[in-house]
Amino acid sequence: MQRLVLVEKSVVIRKVAKRILTDLGYLVSEACDRQQALSFCQELTPAVLVVDAGIDGATDLIRTVRELPGGARTKIYYCLIEGKLKPMMQGKRAGADDFLLKPFDRQILTRVFAADARTAA
Repeated sequence: MQRLVLVEKSVVIRKVAKRILTDLGYLVSEACDRQQALSFCQELTPAVLVVDAGIDGATDLIRTVRELPGGARTKIYYCLIEGKLKPMMQGKRAGADDFLLKPFDRQILTRVFAADARTAA
């Protein structure tokens, strides 16, 4: 089971996404802010990190995780409300591998994450 850290301000979005991602086979840790996410990532570097662009220090979190032992192998998704170029480039420069646009649903999360969930960590 691969470890996924989900960093999102909204309790509702975290709960719904966690349920879907757990059903796909991930071991999901929820974080509401940069510090809590960093604590999870320092304890055990996740296979996947989903970072809401709306949290304070989102790009700093991405950069920091990349510097952790094993952080270069973490698949990082930068989660945005809109596909605007400037915030996407900021996420990419910080080290994000891909983007996830909100709102998302079960179908979108399954399409994006199902294949990787089946891969051994």
